[in-house]
Amino acid sequence: MNTYSSLKNESIESLKKRAILARSAIIKATTLAGSGHPGGSMSAIDILLTLYEMLHIDPRKCKLEERDRIVISNGHISPGTYTALALNGFFPLEDFVSQFRLCGSIFEGHVERTVPGIEWGSGNLGQGLSAGCGFALAAKVKNLSYNVFVMMGDGEQQKGQLSEACRFAVKYGLNNITGIIDYNRLQISGEIDRIMPQNIKENYISAGWKVLEIDGHDFTEISEAVRHAAEIDKPAVIIANTVMGKGVSFMENKEKYHGSALSEDQLSAALEELGSENDLDHYRQLRESFPCKTRQELTEVSSKTEEERESAPFSDLDKGKAIVYDKPLDNRSAWGNALADLAKINKREPYTPIIVFDCDLQGSVKTNDFEKELPDNFIQSGIMEHHTAVMSGSVSLEGLQTFFVDFGVFGVDETYNQHRLNDINETNLKVIVTHVGLDVGEDGKTHQCLDYLALMRNLYHFRPIIPVCPNQTDRAIRYLINKKGNYLVAMGRSKVPVIKKEDGSLFYGEDYHFEYGKADLIRNPSLSPDETDPQNRKGIKGALLTMGTLASKGVEIVDRLKEKGILLQLWAVSCPNDIPEDSLRMAAEAGTIFTYEDHNVHTGLGSIVADRLLELQIKARLIKFGVRDYALSGKSEGVFYHAGLDVDTVMKQIEDQLQ
Repeated sequence: MNTYSSLKNESIESLKKRAILARSAIIKATTLAGSGHPGGSMSAIDILLTLYEMLHIDPRKCKLEERDRIVISNGHISPGTYTALALNGFFPLEDFVSQFRLCGSIFEGHVERTVPGIEWGSGNLGQGLSAGCGFALAAKVKNLSYNVFVMMGDGEQQKGQLSEACRFAVKYGLNNITGIIDYNRLQISGEIDRIMPQNIKENYISAGWKVLEIDGHDFTEISEAVRHAAEIDKPAVIIANTVMGKGVSFMENKEKYHGSALSEDQLSAALEELGSENDLDHYRQLRESFPCKTRQELTEVSSKTEEERESAPFSDLDKGKAIVYDKPLDNRSAWGNALADLAKINKREPYTPIIVFDCDLQGSVKTNDFEKELPDNFIQSGIMEHHTAVMSGSVSLEGLQTFFVDFGVFGVDETYNQHRLNDINETNLKVIVTHVGLDVGEDGKTHQCLDYLALMRNLYHFRPIIPVCPNQTDRAIRYLINKKGNYLVAMGRSKVPVIKKEDGSLFYGEDYHFEYGKADLIRNPSLSPDETDPQNRKGIKGALLTMGTLASKGVEIVDRLKEKGILLQLWAVSCPNDIPEDSLRMAAEAGTIFTYEDHNVHTGLGSIVADRLLELQIKARLIKFGVRDYALSGKSEGVFYHAGLDVDTVMKQIEDQLQ
């Protein structure tokens, strides 16, 4: 691990002068913006300045792999963080002061990774320590010596996810992580002991952390605690006793200033007390002349960033040779087999850049064989989904192809907020969930994840993939091994038949390669000359669009309807967020469009198809088959029957609709 020298007297004197300049900048920026969080920024600024003085962080080399990492969990102290970064050469101080919370500026209300020096965008309290664990774990996997410091507020210690992160850090021996708590004893609504009493020190001790207590405004104590924490062979936390609004007498120990800016008259009085110049008019002029980008310019920048993110390969990992299945198999087993194969063929020194996070479901989510191949890259987090979701996100930023594996209700529903933060931070996470939909069967309502697609559609950069059979699952996983960005792969529980062509050959055979966004036309019946007589055949009447577990049932439905003289196209829509226009037009030209999904009928594939039809101004009749209420507990076939999604019921309804 990196080590640090004690600060010399001249450095401490310099920090004292910087602290006055910093506090002045904090209150100027928040007053000019008319909002922000000056109180906590002023209580934390002495700690932040000391960290940037001591740690191995170079503003000229922001992405240096060996750099120390600082994670700001209490992201509302952005004024203090931006000020500390500016005073350490990351960008001009006047840029921050004049542009804070200004639309089009990088200096947003909570810390974001668009700002040089910010490692993790935050604001959702209680998640920063998990992100810090991810960075610290990545250092261990990659044999790097950097340390991670996580700034936290005292109020956020009430969050349960922090306890998860503490346990994980001890289990995995993360002696390269240090938490720092800004213990000013105030939160938005008042004193923390009144809002929600907590035993912060005792909680960390009981979790196995080393606890150091200091005066958070004494530069010598701060620096010695930082130096000592880095030398301790276990996770450490520094409880820094501070004062909200420190440095301005009328702000001190006032919860009001947690989230309230000063008026201009108050600012004048505060700057006079600090002995600083009141040059607010200068910053106001800069703010008014800021060349705020137009909506079109901002959109172009965003689109360019997305294109760059998707075009560059994540790594040089070998996709290997496809495993071809010819008998029924659950997709989760195909995923597990592909993952283990990728681990085996990509082993390398000094480390293999593939890592898997499991939440006590190893046998069910099929990660056992991966652990056998790469035991040091298999991370067992226990039943701590919130922590693991965030931690896996931060790990994915460190050049490791990262898989977070769980059941649908835990890996998507329970951790939605965590994945939202991952998406904001532009992680490269692959969320793999099994046991989605009614196919979970006997586990019942609480475990039948019916909204996984709907939820992940809300996250702008997550791309859902819902494979239809073991062969497509295998190719999708191999496709992802070199991909940047965030993806969801969702699978059911039960064995499903491999998808075959009408001649009995494999549809997803040895030559098949997964292509994101492509819809697959599984059945496309045509009329032979002797079938044109309407007395013999009813002709092509429409298209059935399906995904995931129900695809094999869709094959049976279409094939059996054909025997009755009703011809339908069958489309496997494995990438429902990005249904190709030409595929949708072809389906609409066939006649009535039916969607068939093991998902909430109001928010899944059917709704996506409806939106796309309207957007593209395609005239079509649409009928949706999906889950309309919480279902029963029982064998999945029985559950499908009671939900009206079994083959016979859907066939009958299609016949009735086409009469």
